[in-house]
Amino acid sequence: MLRFLTAGESHGPSLTVIVEGLPAGLAITAEDIGDQLARRRLGYGRGPRMRFERDELRLTGGIRHGRTLGSPVSIEILNSEWPKWEVEMAAAPGEPSSKLTKPRPGHADLAGMQKYGFDDARDVLERASARETAARVTAGALAKALLATIGVEVLSHVVRIGTAVTPSNLRPGPGDLGKVDESEVRCFDEASEAAMIGEIKSAAKDGDSLGGIVEVIAYGVPVGLGSYVHWDRKLDGLLAGALMSIQAVKAVEIGDGMSQASQRGSVAHDAIAVEESFSQGGGFIRRSDHAGGLEGGMSSGSPLIAKVAMKPLATLNRPVLETVDVSTGESAVSFKERTDVTAVPALGVVTEAMMALVLANEALRKFGGDSVEEFVRNYSTYVQNLGSTSSRARPA
Repeated sequence: MLRFLTAGESHGPSLTVIVEGLPAGLAITAEDIGDQLARRRLGYGRGPRMRFERDELRLTGGIRHGRTLGSPVSIEILNSEWPKWEVEMAAAPGEPSSKLTKPRPGHADLAGMQKYGFDDARDVLERASARETAARVTAGALAKALLATIGVEVLSHVVRIGTAVTPSNLRPGPGDLGKVDESEVRCFDEASEAAMIGEIKSAAKDGDSLGGIVEVIAYGVPVGLGSYVHWDRKLDGLLAGALMSIQAVKAVEIGDGMSQASQRGSVAHDAIAVEESFSQGGGFIRRSDHAGGLEGGMSSGSPLIAKVAMKPLATLNRPVLETVDVSTGESAVSFKERTDVTAVPALGVVTEAMMALVLANEALRKFGGDSVEEFVRNYSTYVQNLGSTSSRARPA
């Protein structure tokens, strides 16, 4: 079983991630992980911190000479701004220079202060910050590397920012991630990219923020990951939970889930046919993919597709959101931290990490293996036997 744990605050000395359950022999370097982290920092509409901040990595356990050892992998992501925050965020006893007492609507500030009895919103926001997703992307880089050994590729693209939307029939395929990343907003359609940039410029001029939607896709997923047997083993539930856990995400749609609610069954489902060469599906294909590659809580062999919606960021460059100063009880305007106009392009990179982590865990559950070699061998045997164990191959 693959598990990961993150620790650290936004302006603390570092973020730490520990990943447990990776098989031995997985090739990985700091450069591989750094490439994924660099993708997270890009995107039109990001704030100045993203432009000058660099992610310096320290691999502190579980990797030797570029390969995993089978023991827990420990990685630190150092904060280049730490000297500016060393006093304010010190672990030693002391007092902050000032307290944030005007919580932001739409953020974890107030509920977190009430839950833990804090009188300073910084005690909440430092951990609730989306900076924590850097640790998730680090863990996701390891999961992606493992999935690549069995031919699974996870990628994402932006399909909406504000009111600018891509045509629904445009979707990147395997090998198209580089083209997506070349776009300033990680959009696969040039015309839509221009419209999205226009939306961001307009919101920036007003000191406002924008949300949007990304689509995350996994290609090459074999049939049978997940389970219909127990509610907490269903792959769609695991994916939805992982994607919903990302900061500022408010909705997840699997396949055409929302539009299917208003359709008749005769048009909503994916017809089944035989195609002998389709190994991931055991020789069976779906003529469409309305279900998003998931049926009965299991992967069907079709591409896994989820849309993930992010709300506008709760911190605005022109604070106008009404709140209350918790220290006085008087009406106020929420405080301002350094912020982005939108983080939707970065959201796509984080959704890739979370989908990859779920799929890698389920692949390890299905195929097992203490080493990557054993994991790949077990996968290959399973796929080879899919056709021979299907009902069409059995004698009458």
